[in-house]
Amino acid sequence: MKDKVIVTVVGKDKVGIIAAVTTALAEADVNILDISQTIMQGFFTMMMICDMAGANVDLAALKSCLDEEGERIGVKISVQHEEVFQFMHRI
Repeated sequence: MKDKVIVTVVGKDKVGIIAAVTTALAEADVNILDISQTIMQGFFTMMMICDMAGANVDLAALKSCLDEEGERIGVKISVQHEEVFQFMHRI
């Protein structure tokens, strides 16, 4: 499915990261299919598989929106098509 994207979030842990990122995705009508997050020694990491089939933005606009949100909350957010992510992380 070409509408799937992988969203990763990395940064120093603080209150509100999940809320800010998921709110930005909801405002873009991007559906979260799966989510995993952890905190390791004060660093927050989250990975989400999302569906953009019903999104009201294209991938470039979503990346821009999440870049801005990441800067605002002090984390790095990246977005990749699922196929690109799988290709880059294959063994």
